[in-house]
Amino acid sequence: MRRVIIYVIALLIGISVGIEALPGVWSLTGQSHNVLNQSWLNGLIGAVIFIILTTLFISPLLKALSKLDVAVSKLNLSKLVYNLLGAIVGLIIGVLISIPFMLLHIPILSNVLPFVLIVIFMYLGYVLFDRRGRDVFSAVRRGGISGNSATNAIPKLLDTSVIIDGRISEIIQTGFLDDGIIIPNFVILELQTLADSDDAMKRAKGRRGLDLINHLKQQKGISISKKDYSDIHEVDTKLLRYASEIGAKLVTNDFNLNKVAAIQGVKVLNINDLANAVKSQLVVGETLQLEIIRRGTERRQGIGYLPDGTMIVVEETADKIGETVEVEVVKSLQTSAGRMVFAELINHG
Repeated sequence: MRRVIIYVIALLIGISVGIEALPGVWSLTGQSHNVLNQSWLNGLIGAVIFIILTTLFISPLLKALSKLDVAVSKLNLSKLVYNLLGAIVGLIIGVLISIPFMLLHIPILSNVLPFVLIVIFMYLGYVLFDRRGRDVFSAVRRGGISGNSATNAIPKLLDTSVIIDGRISEIIQTGFLDDGIIIPNFVILELQTLADSDDAMKRAKGRRGLDLINHLKQQKGISISKKDYSDIHEVDTKLLRYASEIGAKLVTNDFNLNKVAAIQGVKVLNINDLANAVKSQLVVGETLQLEIIRRGTERRQGIGYLPDGTMIVVEETADKIGETVEVEVVKSLQTSAGRMVFAELINHG
């Protein structure tokens, strides 16, 4: 489609240029009275020339348009609006402050100083709205600046994985995530597709996600957005574009989506990272009571779990499965899968 549009534009430009420019060319060459010097023929010649040029440069043009599309999709429109408003507010303030100096009719004070003040205030307005635009608008809406307005002003988009996970509901109820939570309609449609799947596991996940959304809709500060992108099919790509446009944080458990979001500059709230961060911090030498649940990978190891899910590997406890023993922490490791703790059995005998 782009190729056709480019050729149509080239055709129209070629006709216009041929009709307007070729008569002058004929005149310079002394051929103004030539039988070829006719409007329709000049337009045809111009069209042919531009079609040939377009054919030669069509590939670079298409590549340039593709890069432009990518740049536009990454553009944060809300931030651009804030910057423009900030510059306009600064301009108005600068002009108002400059009026008394203009009325003095004193050289430099009446000419140069007002210009300098206007430029300075435009820059200050631009910088202020660029960095704190959301805070300013939030304060205006509430009639005053609130200490947590910056947090509440930032929207949070929920993706499919975090809805299926289910823990987001309890996190919202605790108040760690409150106003500005958005569930895009295309995420709901993906859950509906999963719920209609022939695969039993996918069907169960989709239905659980839809049930959670029905529950979340009843809570304050959660909205369903009808925003969609007909030119994009992948839900993850839609989420990234939507988050970029409105300056939102993306709430997800998807490892790959997390990485892509970081590359594109979209801030991510990962529920798994939150869960790992709030787990108990055990230090070397600490003692605790632990029930041995199963055998470890090594012959004499036993494994137990803390209430928060932290796995503890205990030496010489493979024969104590089902028993509660006293152990001492000897090592703690943070891995990509979570925290692993190694302990030794305390022998009181």
